[in-house]
Amino acid sequence: MSPLLLTPPPLLVPGVGTAVNVVTVLVGCLLGVLLGHRLPERTRELVTDGLGLVTLLIAATAAVEVLSPELAAAVGDSAPMLIVLGSVLLGGITGSLLRLEQRVEGLGRWLQRRLAGGAGSVDRQRFVEGFVVASLVFCTGPLTILGSLNDGLGNGADQLFLKSTLDGFAAIAFAASFGWGVAASVLTIVVVQGGLTLAGLGLGDLLPDAHLAAVTAVGGLVLVGVALRLLRIREVAVSDLLPALLVAPLLVQLVVVLR
Repeated sequence: MSPLLLTPPPLLVPGVGTAVNVVTVLVGCLLGVLLGHRLPERTRELVTDGLGLVTLLIAATAAVEVLSPELAAAVGDSAPMLIVLGSVLLGGITGSLLRLEQRVEGLGRWLQRRLAGGAGSVDRQRFVEGFVVASLVFCTGPLTILGSLNDGLGNGADQLFLKSTLDGFAAIAFAASFGWGVAASVLTIVVVQGGLTLAGLGLGDLLPDAHLAAVTAVGGLVLVGVALRLLRIREVAVSDLLPALLVAPLLVQLVVVLR
């Protein structure tokens, strides 16, 4: 029998990648909470600093896609930076007018009241911060977009399986610092990745490489904002910047049409 016939087929059930992601985050959060109570405060702060530095590294590797040859070929050598700038500005204005940051934090507070009862103000803020930061880290990276679209298109969920592994380890570290708010981020994962998977089901093909490079670069900048929050440098309203991820491919397409 041919060795190819012995190779198991890839998992092509749409949504399986998101389901695995939810499980790894919940397991990681449980381990993090159990571990976090045994760590002193200075150690938990150091863990958060480490996550901030790693998030900054991930952000840098994503943002460098602004130099993508495919993007430059599609829009010209001088346009990529302007497209990223325009995406962040237009997306940020849109998100600010829609008050996305306030709405996300409000959702976190509502979840805290429902799931954590009448905890004190410090615990409430810790829960909300864990929910917001974890949701942004888990849902703004390039693997979220590309992996979810691929899952919906029936190309397999390998990228989401990789993301699930990374998110599981990150959830351990986040939960050690922020507690159960990290577990609530699975609701954001379901909505964002599930929505992108459904979008993939309706698409005939992936985003062109140039459009995806722009989205990845903008996503890298969004993650820089997350890193600044984790490092306690500045409380960037990262949720308000999320519409930039939608604006980026639209600006690329506009430039392509006008060239």
